Amino acid sequence: MRLLLVEDDDHVAAALSAVLARHGFRVTHARSGEEALRALLPAEREPFGVILLDLGLPDQDGFEVCGKIRKRSATPVIMVTARADVRSRIHGLNLGADDYVVKPYDTGELLARIHAVARRGAGADDSAEGPAALLLGPVRVELLTRRVSVDGGEVQLTRKEFDLLALLAQRPGVVFRREQIISEVWRTSWEGTGRTLEVHVASLRSKLRLPQLIETVRGVGYRLVPPSA
Repeated sequence: MRLLLVEDDDHVAAALSAVLARHGFRVTHARSGEEALRALLPAEREPFGVILLDLGLPDQDGFEVCGKIRKRSATPVIMVTARADVRSRIHGLNLGADDYVVKPYDTGELLARIHAVARRGAGADDSAEGPAALLLGPVRVELLTRRVSVDGGEVQLTRKEFDLLALLAQRPGVVFRREQIISEVWRTSWEGTGRTLEVHVASLRSKLRLPQLIETVRGVGYRLVPPSA
């Protein structure tokens, strides 16, 4: 697997690259946000399987880089940073990061997380089971192309926003427990993800301009209520 490592500290990058190489990864090292974005451009090359993104970059903040990556690529992004506060975690995940790892980290855990997000990224577009699109009143959710439209107008969603909507939309009216949603969408039981779930639900309601589409079932979780028209 090709892996893009975005890290401005050469010593850290060299050590991590050596570990990743021993585990079969082919690492491309970018020292800045601009270098990282340029590395994503060549269409003729094998695409990256995962991007490891540090937040403290010399030319632009890693959050900004993540947003730009998401506009041009669906490649899984793992933020690897010393910023351990919950606000930063939520912000990073809400921007479209697939995981968030705080330094210092255990190398074995990082490798496991890389493989986990790579599997989810590969499977996101490859599943051919079930319908290709779900129609919920004016809302159309295309599962294969991962596109969402309301009244024919496309709505731009982050990776996790789409995963959350698709999960609820496949069983309209069914109440999904918070723990179940967190497990299926974020593939984790991390307690701090509860707040992230609330942020994603609020963002979906706002972007779709249908605040009643996702109903909060107090003390339990959420369910999707299809519009009547």
